Formats: sequence, structure tokens, C-alpha cells
Amino acid sequence: MADRVPLAIIGAGPAGLAAAAEAARCGLEVALIDEQKAAGGQIYRGIGRADRSTKEMLGPEYGRGEALLKEIDTPSVTHLNGATVWQVTPEREIYLTKDGASQVLKADSIVIATGAMERPMPFPGWTLPGVMTAGAGQILLKTAGLVPKGALILAGSGPLLLLVAAQYLRAGVTIDAIVETTPRGNSLRAARYLPAAITASSYLRKGMTLLREIGKHGIPHYKGASKLMAIGSRRVEALRFTCRKRQHELPCSKLMLHIGVVPNVQITRSLDLDHEWHALQRCWRPRLGESGEIGIEGLWVAGDGGGIGGAMAAEIEGRIAGLRVAGKLGAIGSDACRSRLDAERRKRDHHMAARPFIDALYLPSREFLSPPDETVVCRCEEVSAGDIRKFVALGCLGPNQTKSFGRPGMGPCQGRLCGLTVSEIIADARDRPPMDVGYYRIRPPIKPVTLGELAAMHASDDGAGT
Repeated sequence: MADRVPLAIIGAGPAGLAAAAEAARCGLEVALIDEQKAAGGQIYRGIGRADRSTKEMLGPEYGRGEALLKEIDTPSVTHLNGATVWQVTPEREIYLTKDGASQVLKADSIVIATGAMERPMPFPGWTLPGVMTAGAGQILLKTAGLVPKGALILAGSGPLLLLVAAQYLRAGVTIDAIVETTPRGNSLRAARYLPAAITASSYLRKGMTLLREIGKHGIPHYKGASKLMAIGSRRVEALRFTCRKRQHELPCSKLMLHIGVVPNVQITRSLDLDHEWHALQRCWRPRLGESGEIGIEGLWVAGDGGGIGGAMAAEIEGRIAGLRVAGKLGAIGSDACRSRLDAERRKRDHHMAARPFIDALYLPSREFLSPPDETVVCRCEEVSAGDIRKFVALGCLGPNQTKSFGRPGMGPCQGRLCGLTVSEIIADARDRPPMDVGYYRIRPPIKPVTLGELAAMHASDDGAGT
């Protein structure tokens, strides 16, 4: 494809697919860049080759991805699958690696639709082999039909934990226990948001349906669990926890964890954009205009990367971004663009109405936001929560300084797994809000890139990147 395109979209999940569909419908040429081999993102992963039984197992919402794939089945959309973006510049240059070589793609406009990532759930023993996130288990199910063997426990809180449990049960997997860590006081905290959530009652009905489906199987369900510890020498052998003032220890060979999702802000952080702390979601998100503007000409954010809203809200935000770019580039008249935008914003507001209730209901327990001293926080550099607290006692004021004290955030994941936890621990130790403490300063490359891949870019015939 050309070295320059009118619109480049990073991420082919609900937001990215919808943005591409709207822009292409307006006549724009679009480059859709995604790290996976096929479009769909995490939500619709594998939808392009899923058979009927797989769709039934994963649920009706999963099938929504098929319609989105059809919308971008047009010559106006060029797919760059299996491409890892490692830098985005304010000049709208995208540096990426594909097929072993790096290249640079220039765009008149860029929509960043990198979606969400699972919030880490650190507690003693969570790094043992056999412990993984529920989202990772779901990926294996969607892409390869793989299911866990042996004694399985699901632990944590949030809608995805219930969804994965239901999907496993439909696949014939035996779940030995569900250990729910949602604090008991969350229901009262969420009650104030219930009237607004009722206006988007489909989300509440979905949750109740999942609970009823799971309940039919008679799985031991421990609620309000705390003081989690994974037990084992070479791999996980049991989960120890406290529930209703009693200590339990359940044997398991697989332990899947989940306490919600958070925006993937690596690209927006690397652009040095303003970010704000969302107290209810306990995460950072970029400051956005009502259509996803981020303060740099020609750049937008759409979907969960700008704040968690769910698949449908992300899709609508993608359509808003696609329309805004089309209007900005003159591909659609201003009156038509304004009318469409107003309609899409009303839809987005409807889907977002239930979000505060969900966020308050599943607010993570403090023991996972600021875990015990013995808990490994930075898995790349093996830095514990106790280490971080010692750094604070020595005068460390924020996450960037911790890098000098003990290298957290300097491993291959670039702080994706430890960043939020490090901010929370420091804020807790200093008795300051996380907004005052800040986050890691993210510098490119935001994903690992080899010297060979860089050399291939500079040796290319067209001189891209020189």
C-alpha cells in the first residue's frame, strides 16, 4: 500500500472495526493495523472462522463481530494484520513491525483503538505456573478451542469472570469452585447508580442470566473472599483464602484470575498526553473531547482505550471517530456529519448509563490494588510490593523514580502489568491520591523491536524511515 493514507486505525477490535467501516462508507481509504493475525480484537477474536457450535458456546454477543467484519469487507480498507506498532508520533507517523521488518506509515489522521487489558490481580503466589488470567483462558478457548484440564478454580470479580465461567460450562469444563472477591460493601456503594443503570437494563439482565446459568451447575461459590494465597512449590497446588471469617484451602491445578479491565494507555502515554485518574474504575485514561479528540491535530482515541465502556459503547465510539475524521477530511458534508454524530452520541450515552453501577459494584478490593509486602508486583524485574514501600521510605515520590531504586517497569512489558499497582502502592504509602503520584513515563519503542527489524526498515528500497 502507499506510504501515506488518509486514515490509519490502530486496533481491529469493536472500536477500530466500526471506525474503519464508517470512514470507508464515506469514501476514505483506510489502513487497519492490528497485532493479531485476524481482525476482531479480544472481544471478537477468531470470529471470522468460528463455526456455529463455537458461537453458541461463546454467546450471542460474540456473533456481533461477524457483522462488523462484513462492514469492512471493502477495497477501501487495507488490513495490516500481524503488525506490531512500536511508535506513534505527533506528526502522525506510525512505526510498525510486520513480517520481520519495520516500516513507517504516514497518515492524515490516526484513530487509536487499542482497547483494554486485564487489570493485574497480584497476591502471594500469583506468579506460580498454572495461574493465569481468565481473559487469557478465554483467548485460548476462542483461538484454539483449548480448555483447562484438572481441578480448576476461578477467582476474582467482574462480569468477565462470570462470562468465562458460563462459556467453560457450555464447553463441558468442570469448575471446582468460584471464589469471588467482590467486597461486601460494594452493593451499597453501587446502589446510588442503580436508577441510571435501569435505563440500560439489558446489562443488568445479562448479568442475572449468567448468574442463573452458573447456579444451575451447583458449583461451590464463595463470596466476599479475602487474603488470597496461591500455594505450591513448582506450580499451583491449592488456593488459600478467608471467607466469612473461616480459612479455606481448595486444591487446584489451574487457577484463573480476573478483577476487571483497564484502558491500554501505552500509546497515549508515549505521546505525553494529559491523563486523568478515574476514581471509580481505579485507572488512568487520556483526557478526551466528546468525539475522542486528544489535543494533537489529526489524532483521536476510540473505545476502551479512552475509558472502559464495553463492546457496544466501544463500537459506537469507533463510529463517532470515523465520522469525525471523514468530516474533517471533507469526505462527508458538515450537516450530514453533525446529524449522524448526534445520533451516535445518544446511543453511546445509553450504553454508558450502566457503567457507574457496574464499576462501583465490582470495585476491586484494596488487597489487590495495594497488595501485601511479599507479593511480587513487577514480574519482569521481580520487585515486590514491600520493595516499593521501602523505596518510598527512602524518599521515592513516584513510579518513575522507582526505576532508579529497583528497575520496576523497565522489563519487556514496559510496565503494563505493574504500572497501576506501583502507583497505588506509592499513593497508599504516601497517603496521597494516585493523580498526585503519577504513572510511568512511557518511551518508544512501546513494544520490543529487534535490531534486525530496524535494519530492514532502513535498507528498504523506498527509503521509508530514513
